[in-house]
Amino acid sequence: MFDTLWKNLHIATMLPAAGQDTGYGIINNAAVGIKDGRIAWIGAAQELALPHENLAEYVLDGEGKWVTPGLIDCHTHLAYAGSRAQEFEQRLEGVSYEDIARAGGGIASTVRSVRETSEDKIFDQTLFRLLTLFRQGVTSFEIKSGYGLDLESERKLLRVATRLRDDYGFRLQRTFLGAHALPSEYKDRADDYIDLICETMLPTLAAEGLVDTVDAFCEHIAFSAGQVQRVFDKARALNLPVKLHAEQLSNLHGARLAAQYQALSADHLEYLDEDGIKAMKDSGTVAVLLPGAFYFLREKQLPPVDLLRRHGVPMAIATDHNPGTSPCLSLLLMLNMACTLFRLTPEEALAGATRNAARALGWQDNLGTLEIGKAADFVLWDISHPRDLCYVFGHNPAIGVVKDGEWHGFAG
Repeated sequence: MFDTLWKNLHIATMLPAAGQDTGYGIINNAAVGIKDGRIAWIGAAQELALPHENLAEYVLDGEGKWVTPGLIDCHTHLAYAGSRAQEFEQRLEGVSYEDIARAGGGIASTVRSVRETSEDKIFDQTLFRLLTLFRQGVTSFEIKSGYGLDLESERKLLRVATRLRDDYGFRLQRTFLGAHALPSEYKDRADDYIDLICETMLPTLAAEGLVDTVDAFCEHIAFSAGQVQRVFDKARALNLPVKLHAEQLSNLHGARLAAQYQALSADHLEYLDEDGIKAMKDSGTVAVLLPGAFYFLREKQLPPVDLLRRHGVPMAIATDHNPGTSPCLSLLLMLNMACTLFRLTPEEALAGATRNAARALGWQDNLGTLEIGKAADFVLWDISHPRDLCYVFGHNPAIGVVKDGEWHGFAG
């Protein structure tokens, strides 16, 4: 009946009960049958015919471990070169971000590193970061460009992501973030740079098959709503979904703009207002919360979690891994921070890294919950309850992952 049958498990399917929006979807003393890399059966083990060994080519004993869907890191900048640790130290010594930027630091520093570093070296560094997350139960990823800011360098970052997908089998979404910052060669010419994105960079990279989605940074220090709208119009013409860095430092009504384009997600959202929330609800746009950047920048303005709950906007959680504002390689730590800093419940946080993260990437039909027909992507954890994943930090309880039905055990 099955290629593989896993038995003796406790499963958090993350599939809410009928008529409910929340819940771990727990099945105790459970089993999962896998066929052709997909879940063919899931439920209480006593519902299966005995002996179990007659039901599958391979029968594996989970030894009472807990299972959740594979975690999904739905907002990352994992492909880059260089480090900004020196700037971190400078800020703590009292040097302002503006002074660092005037001296050639900030995003400009990472852009220089990317432009000067070979594709193969960036590939090796990005692979290390991906494997670090994978060993903590992250089975699916998003990777943004945005640290090249010219055609050749943006292509380099997107090629790295494509190689990781094709050569190593990582499930990942490639996001073009050309509208991340204004490159130095376009100083005081932001509209001209948007012309370059819309007329050359995005059409070329999309034609080369390197882009799955399009992102932008709508903020006073980045691009205006009108400039973002031009990028989104081009993405729509190319039939590419969009998402947006919005309302992180101020309220430019970026989330409302994103909702007008049925964006997959609006991300950060510390300064989001209720009108923006209502627009996101109507468009099905997911709110991606990024506690790592909030923590690292020592921000004070909390995202409006209560309003997001009240209006039923799904909340996802991600690392936002990047060298400047969230150099974090632990989605598990982000679950804890989502609870301690943003006051999400453990179930909300775990949903944010599974079913809502899948929705933020448009992958909800295949990932994010454990149910018949979806990809057989799940994690075995040495825990006593799913809430433990949000409770203990600085510890990795992952025993191994099943990805597309194939077991990857973690030694030690």
